[in-house]
This record gives sequence, C-alpha cells and structure tokens, in this order.
Amino acid sequence: MKRSWRTPLAIVVCGGVIMGLSLGVRHVQGLFLLPMTTERGWTRQDFALAVALQNLVWGLLMPFTGMIADKFGSAKVLLGGCLMYAAGVYLMAHSASVTGLLLSCGLMIGAGLSATSFGTVYGALSRLVAPERRGWALGLAGAVGGLGQFALVPATQGFIGGYGWLVALVILAVVMLAAAPLSAALQEAPHATHEGTHGQSLRHALGEAFAHKGFWLLNLGFLACGFQLAFIAGHLPAYLMDKGMSGRSAVIALSLIALTNIAGTYYSGILGTKFRRKHLLAYNYLIRSGVIAAFVLLPLSEWTLYPFSIVMGLLWLGTAPLTNGLVSQVFGVKYLTTLFGFVFVGHQVGGFMGAWLGGLVFDTTGSYDLVWLGAIGLGLLAAALHWPIDDREVARLRTA
Repeated sequence: MKRSWRTPLAIVVCGGVIMGLSLGVRHVQGLFLLPMTTERGWTRQDFALAVALQNLVWGLLMPFTGMIADKFGSAKVLLGGCLMYAAGVYLMAHSASVTGLLLSCGLMIGAGLSATSFGTVYGALSRLVAPERRGWALGLAGAVGGLGQFALVPATQGFIGGYGWLVALVILAVVMLAAAPLSAALQEAPHATHEGTHGQSLRHALGEAFAHKGFWLLNLGFLACGFQLAFIAGHLPAYLMDKGMSGRSAVIALSLIALTNIAGTYYSGILGTKFRRKHLLAYNYLIRSGVIAAFVLLPLSEWTLYPFSIVMGLLWLGTAPLTNGLVSQVFGVKYLTTLFGFVFVGHQVGGFMGAWLGGLVFDTTGSYDLVWLGAIGLGLLAAALHWPIDDREVARLRTA
C-alpha cells in the first residue's frame, strides 16, 4: 500500500506555514505606517483605522469561517482565505484613497485572516492529530508560524528599502498566493465523528458554550491579548522613531518578538499538556503587564527595547494554543473551529481598540502614553478573569 505524504508532521508544518505567513504579513504592517501616510498624505489615524477595521472584521468573521470549516472542511476555507488575503494586500498597495485602504487593508485582509489564522489551522489539527499528540501539534504549528513571522520582518524591511513600499506589498501578496496549495495537507475526512459528539448539532454546541460562564471569561480575557498585540505590532515602529530611535532598531525589535515567539508558542502548547491552561494564561497576562510597565517607565534605549521585545515575544502568541486547547478540553473538538471563532471575537474587539486608539490618541495628544497604560490595565484584568474559569469537561464529555 502506498504511504500517504500527509503524515502528522507534514500536516502540522503545512498548517504552521500558512498561519505563519498570514500572521507574518499582519505583523509587518506597522513598517508601512510612516511611508504610506507620508506619501499618500494620510494621518496616522487613517492608517490605524484601516488596521483596526481589519482586526474587527477578522474577529467577527471567524465564527462564520469556523462554521464553514467545521461543516465542509478546513482545507477549502484555507484555500479561499489565502486567495482573499493575497488580493487584499495587492489592492492595499494600489489604494489611492482612505476608502480604498479601508476596503483592502481593512475588509479584505481581515476576511483573509479570519480563514487562515489560529481558528482554522488549530481546529483542523485538533481533529487530524491524535488527542495525546494535540499539545505537540498545536505548539509546533505555532512555532513554525512564528518562524514565518520572524523571516518576514527583515525581508519586508529589505523589500521596502530596496524597491519601495508599494513593490514590497505586491511581493507580500505573491507570498500569500504561493501559500494556497499547502491547504491540501489539511483536508479532513468527510463525516468524521468524535468522542462525545454523536448526534450533537451546531445549535446544541453553541447553546452549551454560551451557557458556560468560562466561555465568556475566556472571551473577555482574550480582549487584552488583542489590544496589546495590535497596538504594539502596529505602532511600536512609529513610537520608537518618535523617540529618536532608528528604523533599524524597530526592525530588530519586531524581529526579536517574532523569533522568541517561536519558542514561546511551542512551549506554551507543551506546557498546556502538563499544567492547567487557565493558570498559564493568567500568568502570561500578568507578566505582560509587568514587562510593559517596565518598558514605559525605564529610559528608552536599546538596552530596554530588546529585552522588552524578547520577553513579549515569548508571551506573544502563546495564548492562542492555550486558549484553543482550553476550548477543546472543555467542549470537545467537533465544533472547535466555530467555538474558538466566537472566543476570538473578544481578541479582535481588543485588536480594533488597540490599533485604532493608538492612532487616535497620538493624533489627539501627540503621545502614546495613555494607550500603554490601557495595555497594562487590561493585562491585569485578563489575569484576574482567567483564574476562576471552570476548566472541567462538560457533562456530555464526562459521560462519554
């Protein structure tokens, strides 16, 4: 019998590459803020609003892309998402008005992200990989994704420096287009059944989750993650250059975040199989708040910037496999992509606020200080919200 190329490792790597390129293109958007706004005559708030809309669309659409993936398979959603994403980046490059930027960078890239990021990839892996290897699969996919993010930071800066920001965006569009064929690796068997889910409808799964207090605590806590990540990724380069640091320092900072995120995401997945995920999430947010506070209070230099970037990178996307794993632990995997999509709405509401308020507050006050304070406060609140979550399996799964 001919052996299939779709081994667990191949599936995880292909999913991780798609997710890494998807999140990587998002991660480098802050590098385009100053050159695009300067050349087009836009304000920072204009650019920030497009990125904020992107985060909101990403979050609001994820439950629906999740439903499609749970019903028709993740491979089709990933394929369509890569094509939508590529088209959005290409049109962003050629946007001549703020409206065009909102439609391309905001609406189209947001839709592409909803289909190619955590929810779809982690949902597929949770169903395709044996339960005892699920922590490994989620952690490794996140690490591969982090490697993609890391590679895109210096590459994008090189493209901008060598060819200009417009050509750099076109190259990123081609990169997303090239990722589309990898979606075939995550094709799921039709009509698969999972333990404890026989006869369960989507309506029943949603009712079960919506009636669970922990589901809403996860949603609210995830808001802090979205706020912090969107603000830092979108505004850190401009913040550093406002303070007199070079573009090179900004690129190194984003690269360090992406590089250390590889280890942070991988070990978060592994640690989630050994310790209670809700406690790991609480510690993540608590440490983030402390690190952000130290970064803002200490005099800014490379000696404070780079340690800040390293620690933030270790904590950056580690919340994703932990949150996804917690949802699958409590509710099972049959409708995992849909349920994680609803939890992720909270993350992206926070992302909208972090990206948009960054631009609004700066244009109003000439400083990012109030947004940094908001990031600290939300992190402390998220830590408090995760601790009381009931992380036991629902009765349906305990009975099964």
